[in-house]
Amino acid sequence: MSKYQIDPAHSTVSFSVKHMMIAKVHGSFKKFSGQLEYDSQNPARAGVDVKIEAASIDTGEADRDKHLRSADFFDVEKYPQLSFKSTSVETSGKELKVIGDLTIHGVTKPVRLEVEGPSEEIKDPWGNVKMGVSATCKIKRKEFGLTWNAALEAGGVLVGDDINISLDIQFIKQA
Repeated sequence: MSKYQIDPAHSTVSFSVKHMMIAKVHGSFKKFSGQLEYDSQNPARAGVDVKIEAASIDTGEADRDKHLRSADFFDVEKYPQLSFKSTSVETSGKELKVIGDLTIHGVTKPVRLEVEGPSEEIKDPWGNVKMGVSATCKIKRKEFGLTWNAALEAGGVLVGDDINISLDIQFIKQA
């Protein structure tokens, strides 16, 4: 079993959500860390543990980010971290599904990540051994206590319930 750390300089934790029921707003979290234990001969034994700083949310719009950090959404003063800890891995050929507990806003729910990868290990120019994965999932924000919304005059709501999560992670193998 090999151990890896997330390389945050070459990784992205991002999301999208419908705004006003017409277009998606994209954002990301800029500060996160995590570990992976992985055995290429037996991927089902893999385990991952990730921590994300809620206050590092960035949608490219300062006022929106401030609102997302407030008690209306992430309430970063009370819930400073989001986390994911795997509980099992399902394998089917080269496909992996990582099942785990996602905690947002103090609420923990099981989620299933659809994983592309992992890539083959490769040595970077500085001698670090790295590999990468991409993963996606969809959650309902209301299930995690993120219920703030506003009704629109024409019908519908300001913020959609479905959150699409996308991860592009590069790992550094540990000695």
